[in-house]
Amino acid sequence: MRSVLVVNPKGGAGKSTLATNLSGYFANQGKTVTLCDLDRQQSALRWMAFRNGELAPISGQFVGSQITLNLPADQDWVVLDAPAGLQGYKLMDYIRVVDKVVVPLAPSVFDMAATEDFLNSIRGEIRGGREKVGIVAMRVDPRTKAAGMLSEFIKYFDIPIITYLRNTQNYINTATAGATIFDPPRAKFRRDIEQWGPLIEWIES
Repeated sequence: MRSVLVVNPKGGAGKSTLATNLSGYFANQGKTVTLCDLDRQQSALRWMAFRNGELAPISGQFVGSQITLNLPADQDWVVLDAPAGLQGYKLMDYIRVVDKVVVPLAPSVFDMAATEDFLNSIRGEIRGGREKVGIVAMRVDPRTKAAGMLSEFIKYFDIPIITYLRNTQNYINTATAGATIFDPPRAKFRRDIEQWGPLIEWIES
């Protein structure tokens, strides 16, 4: 079993978008997947309620406020969708347990300011393990000034930007049907799937 934690203390950062689509990718690769929802609002599990039974199966589990994580060892992959505001000792315990930590971050002054303390708190935790935590730049073109600003901001924390995901309605449209860009028909999402390539390679490495 391998595990991925998707986390950012700011609400609306794109955590559930990343968590659900990662789960969809692994499921469509024929892997057994459990999507663990740590949020009391259970957004990820609500998404699963709309998922067509003919699509690649994804198991769901509400983890809630467990002090320690008991991940399902019989799965190939476990994806954890963290709630906004997750911090302190519980966050650090989760980071120690999982194999990879993905931090969605939009290149806005507000998002970067809200995430700065969080990134500072985990920087010491991952010292010597830089390959464990990666940033996904959300809703941005890497050629823009905003992307450059984000890149400069991240340099201080010594955490790499793994990939950039463009601003598109495809994620919203698929989510309303309990689906992902990796579910059929995939051809219409080719451009988005290409942007996921570096992230998937990094997670699987």
